[in-house]
Amino acid sequence: MSARRLKIALSACFNHADPARSLFTGKTLQYVEQSIAHWVMSSGAMVVMVPCPTGSTQRGDVTYEHYAQWLDGLVLHGGADLWPGSYGETPLDEKWAGDRIRDEYDMALVAAFEAQGKPVFGVCRGLQLLNVAFGGTLYQDIPTQLPKATQHRDASTYDLNYHSVDIQQGTRLSALYPGVERVRVNSIHHQAIKDLASEFAPEAWSADDGLIEAIRRKDPGKSYMAAVQWHPEFHQPGSDTIDDAALLDDFLTAAEAAKTLKNRT
Repeated sequence: MSARRLKIALSACFNHADPARSLFTGKTLQYVEQSIAHWVMSSGAMVVMVPCPTGSTQRGDVTYEHYAQWLDGLVLHGGADLWPGSYGETPLDEKWAGDRIRDEYDMALVAAFEAQGKPVFGVCRGLQLLNVAFGGTLYQDIPTQLPKATQHRDASTYDLNYHSVDIQQGTRLSALYPGVERVRVNSIHHQAIKDLASEFAPEAWSADDGLIEAIRRKDPGKSYMAAVQWHPEFHQPGSDTIDDAALLDDFLTAAEAAKTLKNRT
């Protein structure tokens, strides 16, 4: 880490206005889950949650672009389902309607950071969001649409649900884990990539059913974009799941490079 610490944006999760909630009744809450902030901070980087600058209570002239100019990279937080309308579908079930407002917020963040040449790394929903933002589609519910798929989410065990992932050899991901072909990851999702956007190449698949588990931007001449379907922030040191420190280092190296380039121009 450089003498000047990297400043990394973390996208917000949303709790929309709920008149039945006893605290902040009828108000929109934006927040981050502690583990993912601590994961990024483990490198020495500072983490800044980016509040949505638009909405009914908007004041002032702060924009996504201001954050993208100030900060050095973006991590897309996991969380709510994507709205199927974001990829041209209608919900198969109302409970999979997702969060249209958060989709628009996340996509605006991605566009702002890309315009600045800053790197973006997606976690779980973040992988799905990047795919959809560039024209890909999703399975709205794995058990319904792919009943023979492995169990990618178990509400009773949550982040203790695991499966194996095969790393595509010859990719950047395989270079981060030399000699490793199969790893064990946590799995907390019921949606998944169906059609991969042409902007990305797959770097890992679920070993049992072939669902895409990691992606990376194809064109090295464009700004860094990569994502994984699992949650690196939930890895426990000493456990037999993949040690995600190399993923974080790769992203932060890209952030440092983009920062250096920006300072030269």
